[in-house]
Amino acid sequence: MKHIILSFQIFLLLFSFSHSIQTNYTSIFSFGNSYTDTGNLVIVSGGPATPGLVIAKPPYGMTFFGHPTGRLSDGRLAIDFIAEALGLPLLPPSMAANQSFLQGANFAVAGATALNRTFFLQDGDTAVTPYNISLSDQLGWFDAMKPSLCNSTQACQEYFAKALFFVGELGWNDYGLMLLAGKSVDQARSRVPEIIGKVCAATEKLIGEGAKTVVVSGITPLGCAPANIVLLANHTGAEYEPGTGCLKNLNLLSKEHDLQLRRALMALRGRHPSVRLVYADFYAPIVNFAVAPDRYGFNGTDGALRTCCGGAGGKYNFNLTALCGMPGVNACEDPAAYVNWDGVHLTEAANRRIADGWLRGPYAHPPILSSY
Repeated sequence: MKHIILSFQIFLLLFSFSHSIQTNYTSIFSFGNSYTDTGNLVIVSGGPATPGLVIAKPPYGMTFFGHPTGRLSDGRLAIDFIAEALGLPLLPPSMAANQSFLQGANFAVAGATALNRTFFLQDGDTAVTPYNISLSDQLGWFDAMKPSLCNSTQACQEYFAKALFFVGELGWNDYGLMLLAGKSVDQARSRVPEIIGKVCAATEKLIGEGAKTVVVSGITPLGCAPANIVLLANHTGAEYEPGTGCLKNLNLLSKEHDLQLRRALMALRGRHPSVRLVYADFYAPIVNFAVAPDRYGFNGTDGALRTCCGGAGGKYNFNLTALCGMPGVNACEDPAAYVNWDGVHLTEAANRRIADGWLRGPYAHPPILSSY
């Protein structure tokens, strides 16, 4: 009997990591920034041949696709693993030509912010993107796409009720632009309520469109990105967390953002009790990887905070003059042993573990698949 029970437990474990599971979702619609973008920035920038567009050059995409796809990783993103788990195709970028979006679209764009671009221009933040790609812009593209998906208010309500909506990691670039412009962490923190307000307003708009399941992601620990450690250490006090090696003040900013987001989502749940709102924790898994990389399959010496694809060498392997995708810059031999791909974004291996934590726990509240 013990052998039968053990065999059954092994079967359940293997089943939980299976490629896909039967669900009622018929499509996915995603909004966000570079952690979720599946090709929109490359399109809006003029295509892969655009000079200086390093994300459109090898070794991006090397692990799974074998070539760059516009994803800022060596392979798949968390949103890709979510689509696979739900038995749906990988999400096409919403700007793709000659593409059907009946099973979903990805409106996320690398560099996107929660606040509108005009805010940063008026605020004097010179690193702001030249494109109008903020969350409100993405919602506008969604509105423009609706007539091709459904032809009446009732039809749209019914169609979107069967969709999974994902509002991802907005706020990361907002804080980054402020800090790069020389503002203090406290000044950036003062904008948290405004940023959370934008994310929640977007979520509520999608609920109004008929959404019954919305996954809303927090942001990653800003202080654990090798690029931020290199570029912002002196500006933010150069105080490192003893357990992770990440910048303490930047991580406190991420934690404050995530705390206010969770509180706001609780209020949204109260107003919309029939809607399933999932908080996807992007902070905890990356901190866990930094504390104990070996436990999660990453290199215990370099895997947590060292960039896989970079040409700078040294502890973090990041320098703006030797970015991933630039001529002569190579990737590490085994990207799966690293958490960070290019100084900011994650490897496919890290994305896979985070997505699994969102799908089945413990990094989502409630887990996306918990009702099935």
